[in-house]
Amino acid sequence: MLDVTLHAFVTVMGISSSPFVLIALAFVGAFLGSKLVEVIPATKRIIERREAQWAERQ
Repeated sequence: MLDVTLHAFVTVMGISSSPFVLIALAFVGAFLGSKLVEVIPATKRIIERREAQWAERQ
């Protein structure tokens, strides 16, 4: 288990030395984060409430 963890850590450290890879990872992380927020029920309700409040104001 430790061997696999260390191997993954070393691989990530090698990849993170390139700024282009870091930018690509940031975009992928932002995309997946936005999709995850839409799937989680609690955050989905918060978003729906904010949209409803915004619609009432207009």
